[in-house]
Amino acid sequence: MKILVCISKTPDTTAKIAFADNNTKFVTEGVQWIINPYDEWYALVKAIELKEADPSITIHLVNVGGADAEPIIRKALALGGDEAIRINAESNDSYYVAAQIAAVAKETNYDLIFTGKETIDYNGSSIGAMISEFLDQPFISHATAFSTEGSTAIITREIDGGEETDKINFPLIVSCQKGMAEQRIPNMKGIMSARTKPLKVVEPITIESLTSVVAFELPPAKAGVKLVDADNPAELVRLLHEEAKAI
Repeated sequence: MKILVCISKTPDTTAKIAFADNNTKFVTEGVQWIINPYDEWYALVKAIELKEADPSITIHLVNVGGADAEPIIRKALALGGDEAIRINAESNDSYYVAAQIAAVAKETNYDLIFTGKETIDYNGSSIGAMISEFLDQPFISHATAFSTEGSTAIITREIDGGEETDKINFPLIVSCQKGMAEQRIPNMKGIMSARTKPLKVVEPITIESLTSVVAFELPPAKAGVKLVDADNPAELVRLLHEEAKAI
């Protein structure tokens, strides 16, 4: 089995967010970049778990990004990827990114493509479905558990009010979220071997983006906390009713 794991570069959750050029450009200076947690903790680690159960499995990584994405790709290789492909393009357009990944996937005919549920910066949650459309393959979203039975995948996913379990034959695309696997830390052996694992750079296919960023906007600043004396519950009720509009 060949598995392709989609890896995205995102700002660390503790990074200070700022914009420039009339709020049209994200300021990257001083930002610590990480592997998108949904891609790393759930998609990649689940692929690694599958390979541990079946060493014949091959794990490839794919990233759409510039050369500055290579450190996070190397980390993914250190965790357990066998080789990586970086598509030399940068775009915030989901359609463009999905088209690039699909073009790479067509060349190798992967049995399984894993993506994270979403990225923590744009929260688009659309890449997996778009890859599915480009490849004309089934797509299961928001997976919380994954196992195999011969040529069939058994997937548990969240739905409104509960869960459902699906059985589907390979090839397919799956987006992963919490529950699929547990976060891992690269060990020294993995870090050393990642330095020599193949990282292929390919040029993007020609395709037009469908969206562009018009402007960014920071959320409004949080209001200060109001403290209410424990002996004055009536004031607390008034504040919740008149100001917070909670009751």
